[in-house]
Formats: sequence, structure tokens, C-alpha cells
Amino acid sequence: MTNQLRTVALLALLSALLITISYWVIGGTSGVIIGIILAAVTNLFSWYQSDKIALAAYRARPVSPQEAPGLYQMVQRLCARANLPMPGIYIVPSQAANAFATGRDPEHAAVAVTEGILNILPEDELEGVIAHELTHVINRDTLTQAVAATIAGAISFLAQIVSYSAWYTPYSRDDRNGPNPIGVLLTVILAPISATIIQLAISRTREFAADAGSARLTNNPRALARALQRLDATARQVPLDANPAFEPLLIMNSLSGQFLSNLFSSHPSTEARIQALLKLEQQLPYQGSEFPVGR
Repeated sequence: MTNQLRTVALLALLSALLITISYWVIGGTSGVIIGIILAAVTNLFSWYQSDKIALAAYRARPVSPQEAPGLYQMVQRLCARANLPMPGIYIVPSQAANAFATGRDPEHAAVAVTEGILNILPEDELEGVIAHELTHVINRDTLTQAVAATIAGAISFLAQIVSYSAWYTPYSRDDRNGPNPIGVLLTVILAPISATIIQLAISRTREFAADAGSARLTNNPRALARALQRLDATARQVPLDANPAFEPLLIMNSLSGQFLSNLFSSHPSTEARIQALLKLEQQLPYQGSEFPVGR
């Protein structure tokens, strides 16, 4: 299935969930109509604004070539190799070590890195991370991830409103057109796991594909393997806080080490990703340095 078909399927699934929640809570035909309208507006809005929402969620700020010349040169070099237009460059004011890409297509893409990742990764490892994010742009994964995260956020917000209003709204068993108390309860329960639904809906193979794309773009899979190992260790100590619905955007699960994150992770395990990169290394004319990868 192509990325475009996966995007449509994911949006349909999320939209159906949004409509179902509206039906449960509001009840009757009016609930379905409101749900359809809300789903349509959210889809349209997130299609064009999801990149801005994702960047705002992590408080990312744009930087100029004068502010970050080394980072700009690295991205320009990789974009030239990949025949990509230059994306917007953003820095997230956090000591957590992470990165993400967003945007509906390569012409409207952005790459964001945290202050923390700039501080801890050497140049070759940072290049591997940037190449990973650019591969997401090439594969248009950024659209799927960002739009899904935006709709998931809308579902969570709706459920949160319901949980607050439930305390003040009287319910009657005879009022068939009114809010359904069982629907309200289910909605409140669904709220904490809505982001997890998104994480599970987004294929883990996207991360493997982006890792492989980075390895080919840099011709240095081992550098990315070392970066992933380093990022995994730091994510356990300094997570990157934001709406959990945006977790699939990141190169590393920022909730690493937590029970629910391990059970419903949006990313393959770091060990599996490293092993895939080391296997790919045998197939490429490796040019990188010979630093070992190991615990």
C-alpha cells in the first residue's frame, strides 16, 4: 500500500472514531451530523496547518543560516544529494535529545532538532539523524504523521471537554436524543489512549524505511546506529514533553522506558533498528569510521 493510500485509510479511521464519539456523546442524528462536520473541518484544517501545529507543540523556532551555519550546511548538503528542496530549519528549546520532520509535501517541509541533540551528537551522527528526517520527507510520511497527530489531538480535546461537562449535565433515560451516559464514559476512557491508537495506526516500518534511507543517503549506517543508541539512553533521562499524539513524529520515542510506551510504542525497538542498520552496512560500500556499537 502506498503512502497516499495509508494516509487516506488512517484519516478515515480517525474520522470514523471522531464521528462515533460525537454520536455517543450528543446522541441521535444530530450527533452524527456534528461528528461529520467536525471530522471534515479537522481534516481540512490539519491538512494545511498540521506542520505549524506540530512545530508549535514543541515550541520550535525557525533559525537562519547565520544563527546555525553548520546545521544549515549539513541540511543543504543532504538535500542536494537527495534532490530535495531546502526545508525550513527549526530548533526546539529543550535539552532532550530528539528531532522530527513535518510538512504536507517536500515543498512545504520543516526539520526540527532540539538543543539537546545538537549538544550531544558528533557531526556524523547528527548527519545520520537529519538524513533520517529527510527520508520521511521524501516518503511523505510527514503528512501522515502530522495530520494523524492533529486529529488525535482533536479527539483528546473533545474527550476532555466531555469529562468536564459530564459533572454538570443531567442525564435522563427517557431522553433518547440527549447525551448517552455510556458514550460519555467510553469517551472519557478513550481520551488517554487516543494518542496510542495513532501510534499503532502508523506503521513501524516507516522508521525502518527512514533508517535505511538515511544509511543510503549518508553511506554511513553505523553513524545512525550510534546516534540511535545514544538517543535511546538520553530519552530515558530527559524526555521531550508535548502532546503524546505527536510522538510518532520524533526519531526516538521520548517516553522510552515507561510501561505504556513500551507496550504501545510508535517506534520499533532501538535494538531492532540498530540490528537492521548493521545488516544494511554489509550491503553498502561503507565509508564511515570503525567505532563499535554495543551496550
